[in-house]
Amino acid sequence: MSADTASPPRSQQQRALGLSTLAFTLCFAVWTIFSIIGVRLKQEFGLSDTQLGLLMATPVLTGSISRLLLGIWTDRFGGRRVFSLLMLVSAACVYLLTFANSYAMLLLAALGVGLAGGGFIVGVAYTSAWYSAGKQGTALGIFGAGNVGAAITNFAAPFLLLAMGWQGTALVYATVLALAGVAFWFLAKEDPQHAQRRAPAPLKAQLAPLAEMRVWRFSLYYFFVFGGFVALALWLPHYLMEVYGLGIAAAGMVAALYSVPASLFRILGGVMSDRIGARRVMYWTLGVSALCLLVLSYPPSRFVVDGVRGEVGFSLGTPLSLFIVLIFVLGFFMSLGKAAVFKHIPVYYPDHVGSVGGVVGMVGGLGGFLLPLTFGMLNDVVGIWQSCFMLLFVVVIAALAWMHYAINRADNKSWGRTPRSTDLPELAAPRSLVLNEWHPEDETFWQTTGARIARRNLWISIPNLLLAFAVWSIWSILVVRMPQLGFGYSPNQLFWLAALPSLSGATLRIFYSFMVPIFGGRRWTAISTASLLLPCLWIGMAVQNPDTPYSVMLILALLCGFGGGNFASSMANISFFYPQAKKGTAMGLNAGLGNLGVSALQLIGPLVIATSALGPLAGDPLITQQGVHAGDPVWLQNAALIWVPLIVIAALAAWFGMNDIASAKSSFRDQAVIFKRLHNWLMSWLYLGTFGSFIGFAAGFPLLSNMLFPAVDPTRYAFLGPLVGALARPLGGMLSDRLGGARVTLWNFALMALGVFGVLACLPEQGQGGSFLGFFAMFMVLFVATGIGNGSTYRMVPVIFFNQRRNALGDDQLDQVRTEANRESAAVLGFISAIAAYGGFFIPKAYGTATDMTGSVAPALYGFIFFYLSCMALTWWYYARRNAPAPC
Repeated sequence: MSADTASPPRSQQQRALGLSTLAFTLCFAVWTIFSIIGVRLKQEFGLSDTQLGLLMATPVLTGSISRLLLGIWTDRFGGRRVFSLLMLVSAACVYLLTFANSYAMLLLAALGVGLAGGGFIVGVAYTSAWYSAGKQGTALGIFGAGNVGAAITNFAAPFLLLAMGWQGTALVYATVLALAGVAFWFLAKEDPQHAQRRAPAPLKAQLAPLAEMRVWRFSLYYFFVFGGFVALALWLPHYLMEVYGLGIAAAGMVAALYSVPASLFRILGGVMSDRIGARRVMYWTLGVSALCLLVLSYPPSRFVVDGVRGEVGFSLGTPLSLFIVLIFVLGFFMSLGKAAVFKHIPVYYPDHVGSVGGVVGMVGGLGGFLLPLTFGMLNDVVGIWQSCFMLLFVVVIAALAWMHYAINRADNKSWGRTPRSTDLPELAAPRSLVLNEWHPEDETFWQTTGARIARRNLWISIPNLLLAFAVWSIWSILVVRMPQLGFGYSPNQLFWLAALPSLSGATLRIFYSFMVPIFGGRRWTAISTASLLLPCLWIGMAVQNPDTPYSVMLILALLCGFGGGNFASSMANISFFYPQAKKGTAMGLNAGLGNLGVSALQLIGPLVIATSALGPLAGDPLITQQGVHAGDPVWLQNAALIWVPLIVIAALAAWFGMNDIASAKSSFRDQAVIFKRLHNWLMSWLYLGTFGSFIGFAAGFPLLSNMLFPAVDPTRYAFLGPLVGALARPLGGMLSDRLGGARVTLWNFALMALGVFGVLACLPEQGQGGSFLGFFAMFMVLFVATGIGNGSTYRMVPVIFFNQRRNALGDDQLDQVRTEANRESAAVLGFISAIAAYGGFFIPKAYGTATDMTGSVAPALYGFIFFYLSCMALTWWYYARRNAPAPC
């Protein structure tokens, strides 16, 4: 908690507040510049509505994501420096915008312009440092009223646009913002906290609060009060024109009755948070917002009742007058909530305002980016204009329920009572679920206690991982069907959709690799599995409309990477539970049966999209427009929605049935030592050859088969490859436990090279000839080989790192050897899985690139052979030969 003592003089506080509020107002005005000049850009560059929408949304995205980094920098270097530099950089980007001569350059400039939106968190951290806890709410409320910068742009930019054109308007904005940046540098003073701080806090210390669930609860509040505010501000004019038939001028005036109070009354929210408490303000905000949204969600309806004298008809709906009142009230309480959320942060995290506020602001800004896209899709899928308010009602109810649950758990029953505990225990694990003593290498402990607990965790982990792989692979089925259903995407665009989940999943694995020792295996498994609901539900809506913009599909493909990221944390978690001699089999079972998710998706997906298996709640089908099945209905959305109930069950099973191991706790710094280990990088290369091939072949096989053999329906057979590959993985682990991982891996790469030669022999030439049976058989050999190699390479890692640590520490420190080896092995297993997952991106893209450049996939296949030979050489030299540096 912040202290009220030793506050700076009031004149200095007012100076800091005034300068930061002015700076934020100008940054917010620049952040929304595309809402005005976008009209002229659309005409000059001939942009479609989709292109214009993406251009307007890009600064919102950049401004949101940048807030975390800017918050950390503000904590480290001070608000005066960061705010000044941010305004100067943003001004330079606006200036460079005037030189844009293509849509690509406009998007690039928009990314830079969006940095201005990150000024919010810089100003929050800078302003809060000048005030005591009892006055921070008021100060931050005044500062937050800088949102009115959007109104300045809406008022002033049109006149500049008419007088000077869009380049002149951008030039004026760049000049004003640059002057403000220079003025802030010379007029603002270092905040008291930074002036007294001798050295920047370590990055680890700055990021430590982000492991607390409370931070993400605050983020959900802000997702609604700020993200919902931005989304409705963009959506309301269109809504009013379509639903109530208003003209653009009248619609703008009514929308202003929402957006203006949602900005200016933020000051009142800050004052109220100081006087009656931010928690009480949040209860009022979420409660009243829920009531308003409940009424706004009700669509116009007509009823006919059988009366005494015949039918009696009446209708229910929200007249314009009531709508205006409700939208004004909603905007008013959302403005109070925005202030109340940021009142919490300096109180709970006085030394981490930048990093925590950065995360909260980032999530809120992402709401402003994602919600308008979702509103449009809901309109297309549900067909009801009020669906946007229905979605916001669900969000606000979730936020209200979570807040009330967390407060009750902290034993704070009364709204106005001073909290007895500031550590709200959403993530507190029951003692029965935390293993404080865990010694799997102790044979007595293992036989009496350890084996039973390890098996339970393994068999709960497997279905969670299976679902992750299923979600990760959804696009391998969708892209095959989409052209037949009227989605006008080119083959290259379809390959991108098939490849992007692997790209994002691989990147997420880098971070997921280190999450288990930080959060705990039970917690992270449940949270990461629950995150799969987002892509599944959103895909279920988006694919029901062939006119859904391709940019939305790209976002959804990236979100499916959540499923790919889960593998790294799942394997790291299971490795902690088993003794050295049983790790290969255990991880082989976890990964092998988890990999079955790809096969399950490719088997179940084609079946469920062919029937209305989920009933009317899933929506209407699309009609096949071409091919032998023309006229047949297809419920493409079922391929995603079928997994939703299973994800909920699996996440709950992980939360209540798995365990956290206390001794597995370690920081990122402890784990980061793996980046100095040569064998981390060598095993990354080898695992790219095994798992990278598995996921890449699985992602690209259906589309490749359809291109090479158009007479064959690949969706009938595609599931067999991932199936045999997944089932072979435990075999690879078991063989490695008996024969040695290096020996199995060496000969497995030889088999993979021969398998690719077999595929080359079966390819058609210039669309003629070829053998699908031979092509399919050779790919089955490749899938089996990838499965065996996956198991054998994962068996190699624990052995390598145990021997390395034993050589370094000696046999007299075996307990320390095991602790360090387990920690490093778990981090390496996660990291190499991250690198390997990029194979799921490169292999489909290699097919597409080779076909575009040469008309054949053969060059890509020859490249695979060369790569497998390099893997053989590395395995033999470092691990398999006599006197190898690290025999395993």
